[in-house]
Amino acid sequence: MSTETLAREKTIEKAVDNYDLIVFNDDFNTFDFVIESLIKICNHDVIQAEQCTMLIHYTGKCQVKSGNFDELTSMCTALLDRGITAEVQ
Repeated sequence: MSTETLAREKTIEKAVDNYDLIVFNDDFNTFDFVIESLIKICNHDVIQAEQCTMLIHYTGKCQVKSGNFDELTSMCTALLDRGITAEVQ
């Protein structure tokens, strides 16, 4: 197997293994609650959580985290348990 073939396989593997955690806007969760949840569950710093929350509010959704499927699924479940609408894509 050539170096070029290995590089292509790793690139494809990396692309397939990358998922996004999307949080959607709703009419019942407060800004502070969503910010606190992103900090606690997604390990955001305060500024990142505030920026994501503003994007969620004004655009209807925001990609708040990317990574492997298993890690994002557990974060998604934790957000859903808090009543925040989210999904892994």
